[in-house]
Amino acid sequence: MALTFSVLDGALHDRDSFTCGVAALDNYLRQRAGQHHRDGIATTHVLIDDAQLNRILGYCTLSAAQLYLQELREEDRKRLPAYPVPAIRVGRLAVSQSEKSKGYGQLLLGHAVNLALSVRQTMGVRVLVVDAKDAQVAAYYEGFGFHRSVSAALTLYLPLG
Repeated sequence: MALTFSVLDGALHDRDSFTCGVAALDNYLRQRAGQHHRDGIATTHVLIDDAQLNRILGYCTLSAAQLYLQELREEDRKRLPAYPVPAIRVGRLAVSQSEKSKGYGQLLLGHAVNLALSVRQTMGVRVLVVDAKDAQVAAYYEGFGFHRSVSAALTLYLPLG
C-alpha cells in the first residue's frame, strides 16, 4: 500500500462512493469538483492508494485567493506592501469515514502546504488560507501553525515565508 496524491480525474476516481459524513463535502466532490476544475475555479487533489487507484481516501481543494493586509497579525505584516496579500485557499478538506484517524487529514494538509510552497517558487504567494466551519476545526488548523485572522475568527492563515 503506497499512498499518492493526484488531481481528481472524473473518469478514473470513484466520487460516488466517497462519504466523509458531511453532506456538503460529499456533494461538492460528486457534483461540483469537476466543473470547478474545468472552469479554473479550484483544483481537487485526491489521496489514493496505488493498489486501488479509483478509491478516494480523502481530498482537498485549492484555489487562488487573497487576504487583506489588515487581516494578518501585526508581526506577519512586516515588510509587506499595503495591498491584499496573495494566497492559496484550501476550500475543502475531507477524509472518508472509513479512513478516519489514520492521519490522512494531516497528509492532505501537508500536500496543500507543499503545493503552495511550490507555487511560491514561480509566483507570489504569501499565505495559505482556510475557512474553518467551526471552532473545533479552527483549533485543528491552529495545531499546525495557522493563525486566526484579525476580524474573522474562523478564517485562518499559515504564513509561507
